[in-house]
Amino acid sequence: MQSVAVIDYGMGNLHSVAKALEHVGAGRVLVTRDPGLIREADRVVFPGVGAIRDCMAEIRRLELDALVREVSADRPFLGICVGMQALLEHSEENGGVDCLGLFPGQVRFFGRHLQEDGELLKVPHMGWNEVSQTMAHPLWHSIPDRGRFYFVHSYCVEATLPHQVAGTGRYGRPFAAALAEGSRFAVQFHPEKSHTLGLQLLQNFVSWDGRW
Repeated sequence: MQSVAVIDYGMGNLHSVAKALEHVGAGRVLVTRDPGLIREADRVVFPGVGAIRDCMAEIRRLELDALVREVSADRPFLGICVGMQALLEHSEENGGVDCLGLFPGQVRFFGRHLQEDGELLKVPHMGWNEVSQTMAHPLWHSIPDRGRFYFVHSYCVEATLPHQVAGTGRYGRPFAAALAEGSRFAVQFHPEKSHTLGLQLLQNFVSWDGRW
């Protein structure tokens, strides 16, 4: 039976993610911060919610930064929400925080006077929004282009390399909703809260061999 490690650094909807993975037949799902168990897992999920400064502080305190670099390079790896943002080089949240730098780019605040078609938008961006697929990828299997997923975020990803952007969203401005490179895939939305399409993405992840 395959195993999936959900990295526990105290900042994420860990059990919601774990339950969703179990629902799609992921096999043995472990919510853990144990380096040995994470290294032994066939797949790794890196969730996150909250402020990036607190997330990065815990990641570094637990010495998970090097481990994330290691395991994301040689097996299927999925970053979710702040777990995606932590993979970028830098976030301007909390006065500026250096992140893991696995994807070149920045995390920016949406803005205080964000508008769409003359309408003032609330920040955080919270709720359902379309994701436009910008590349063919195994994790998009059986998911329609411009499918709707559930978002909760005040900061958004500006990717440096367009070829790493797997999906885009728009909320007053365009933003990267999904990134992909090698065995790494990351999403700004919450698949565990996105009903049928979110479960399909997780099912695709647990059957993906990490090649693309």
